[in-house]
Amino acid sequence: ALLLAASAAAKTKPTELQVGVKFKPAACELQSAKGDRLSMHYTGTLWEGKKFDSSLDRGTPFDFTIGTGQVIQGWEQGLLGMCEGEKRKLQIPPSLGYGDHGAGGVIPGGATLVFDVELLAISGPRADAARA
Repeated sequence: ALLLAASAAAKTKPTELQVGVKFKPAACELQSAKGDRLSMHYTGTLWEGKKFDSSLDRGTPFDFTIGTGQVIQGWEQGLLGMCEGEKRKLQIPPSLGYGDHGAGGVIPGGATLVFDVELLAISGPRADAARA
């Protein structure tokens, strides 16, 4: 009975951000913080499993500055404190994703999103100073 309960619970959509660390490098001298420029690879799927986007398919990392509203709140919160080379799985409820409106015709309103992300590089003034 415990296995069934755990299995059922694992399939319940999260109501708040869930961050799972899939890989963390042994050496981590710099962690991502607001204002840093991040270079990421990611694959985004709907909760039901349908892939809607992947930087890996394009062969080009996605670069943005965290903490400036360039990405959904689930990313703004879920990518803080990451090390270069770290991989995480983010489970993002609609309130921290695209809400009731969805996005681009591929993400329906009210969608719970799952992102597998890898932080390739941190850059910007803070990172440059830390490495100097």
